[in-house]
Formats: sequence, C-alpha cells, structure tokens
Amino acid sequence: MNYETQVTADSAVVIDDEDARARKRRLLLVAAVVIVALVGGAVWISTRGGGAAAPAVTAQVPVVTVNSPGQSTVARTVTATGSLAARIDMPVGVVGEGGMVTRVLVQPGDWVRAGQVLAVIERSVQAQQVNSLAAQVDVARADAKLAQAQLDRAKALVGRGFISAADIDQRTATRDAAVARVNVAVAQLAEQRARTGRLDIRAPANGLVLTRAVEPGQIVGSGSGVLFRMAKDGEMELLAQVAEGDLATLRPGNSAIVTPVGGNDQFAGRVWQVSPVVDPQTRQGIARIALPYQPAIRPGGFASVTITSGSGNAPLLPESAVQSDPKGNYVYIVNAKNEVERRNVTVGQVSEAGVAVTSGITGNEKIVTSAGAFLTPGQKVKPERLKAS
Repeated sequence: MNYETQVTADSAVVIDDEDARARKRRLLLVAAVVIVALVGGAVWISTRGGGAAAPAVTAQVPVVTVNSPGQSTVARTVTATGSLAARIDMPVGVVGEGGMVTRVLVQPGDWVRAGQVLAVIERSVQAQQVNSLAAQVDVARADAKLAQAQLDRAKALVGRGFISAADIDQRTATRDAAVARVNVAVAQLAEQRARTGRLDIRAPANGLVLTRAVEPGQIVGSGSGVLFRMAKDGEMELLAQVAEGDLATLRPGNSAIVTPVGGNDQFAGRVWQVSPVVDPQTRQGIARIALPYQPAIRPGGFASVTITSGSGNAPLLPESAVQSDPKGNYVYIVNAKNEVERRNVTVGQVSEAGVAVTSGITGNEKIVTSAGAFLTPGQKVKPERLKAS
C-alpha cells in the first residue's frame, strides 16, 4: 500500500516539471516573435522615411549659411616695411679754408632758402687781405690814369714834331700795361672776396635742416665732415623692403599709403623708383616711395606701406569663410548633394571689404560663410542663402 502511494506521487512530480518546461518554451518563442516584429518595423520606418522618427532624423542635419559672391573688382596690393629718409639728403660742410666758427644761425627743423648763411667763420685776416688788394686796385688805376694822360699829351705834340712816332708807341704800350695791371688787381681782389665769402657755410638749396653738428668756437676745415644735413624742399621718402616676387609687379607712379610706427596717421605717396637689383641674401629689393613733408614723418624712423600695384577680378569672401590649417587656406562648399567639400584656395588682398581669393574657386559655388570650423568633408548639411544686408 505504501509502495503504490509513493509511485503515484513521483509520477505527479514528473508531469509538473514537463508542463513548466513547455510553458517556458512558449514564452521564449513569443518573446522572439515580438523582438523580430519590432526590429522589422524599425527597419521599415527608417527605409520608408515615414512615421514619427523622420522629423528627428531631419532635425539632426545642420543648417549652414552659404553665398555665391561671383567676381568683384579688387585692388592688387603689396605690403612692406622700411625706413624713412630724406628723398634728397644734402650734406653741408666747409667749402673754403675754414677757421673758427663765430655764429650758428639755424637749428634742426628750420626751413632755409638757397644761399642762406647757416654758420659764420671768423675772417679778420681775410678781411685785411681784401683791404690790401682793394688798395692795390686803386694804385693800378692811378698808374693807368697817368699813363693815359701822358699818351694824350704826346699825341697832341706829335703833329708839331716834338714827339716821334716811336715815342707814341712807347707811351701806348705803357698805358696798355697799366690797364692790364688794373685788371689783374681787380681779379685778385675778386678772388680774395670770393675766398672770404666761402667762409660762410650756406644752404645749397631750399629745404629743411635735419641735423646740426657745429657750435660757436669750434675749429672747422675741409676735413671736418658734415656740419649740417638738409632735406631738399623738405621732401621725404620710404625705402620699402619688397619681396622679389612683389617687386616685379611694381612700377613708378603706383600709389601707396604709408603708416609711420607709433601712430595711426596715414600719408599718401607714390613710388618714384623701383630697385633694378635684388639683394642675394634677403631676396628683397627697394621700392622708393616719395612723400611730401609732414611733421610725423621723421628720417630714420620705421613705417609700413601698402602699395596698390593694379586691380583685377576675384571672388570676395568674408573672413569667416576662409579657414586655414597646416595644409594651407581653404573654404567649404556645398555640392549638389548638399554635402560639404573642401576646396583649397589662394588668398590675395585682405581689406575691410573682405578677403580676395585669387585661385581655387570661381565665385559661383555655394560657399559656406560661417561655422566652417565645425564641419567635416562629406557631411550632410542644409544650405541657406546669405540674406543681403
């Protein structure tokens, strides 16, 4: 009896385990079917572009501002730096014998006329020499006057037979010699006066006194060097150091804007000479830019210059559109598929109007004008035209 009861109980346990395993298999099968259905629905929605997920995908595409600038007329310019100097620098020194300076009549910054006395040298000895020669002129003239009177009296007596023709010739020669001595004395006097006048240090032309290197009491002579420096007519120039490639584009007459260091003042000038040679060490040449006198333009100072060497047509972009990296300058354009493409460009003149691009684009492309730093080539974007301001 007990044996039968135990068998029946064990059979019930076996049946219950088989039912549990069957239910578990059914639950797993149902879960797998549900997962497959969900995955298939998601794939169908994504491929069809419908349903509620489509707006979310569209919202992730960035909107970028694009512009097609076309071609604009832009000035071709060359920038350089250099030193300021007098356009015609005139050194003034001792012309005559020299001596002790008694007076200096000008200061740096003074305007002077051609021939104006800048400094006076002591001349007491030369003055006495002039007086001596002047007296000799008077003596020679008196001798010439006496010789002329004697000749005139001899000619009056020759008709009476008291004076021979030979005497007349002799007296005529005496008179001519006396006149010649007068001329020699006059020439010697003029020479001494000229020598004395050369003791004055004079301005060779109209201009501006730049420097002074002489004081009263100083002994000067022909070896004293430069006592004054002048700028003829006050004209200045900039000796601009220009790169070899840019030098070939410059011509005399090109306009230029010069900005001296230490200020914001700008002065208009013109190229008046382009160096025919290039320094083999620096690969640079000199462009000389003529400038009118301005108090802010000081010889020896430093300045920058922008020279307009011509004009041409090029796309003009805002500075935000042009990017740069170790490979060079570039812009992003949006192609027909609304994908971003990198385009390498060469940058020309940069001005307040924008950046001129000399090569790489035509200006008819859809060029990204902002936010280019956040884009990558091949990225999908939504282009939006730049609104005219």
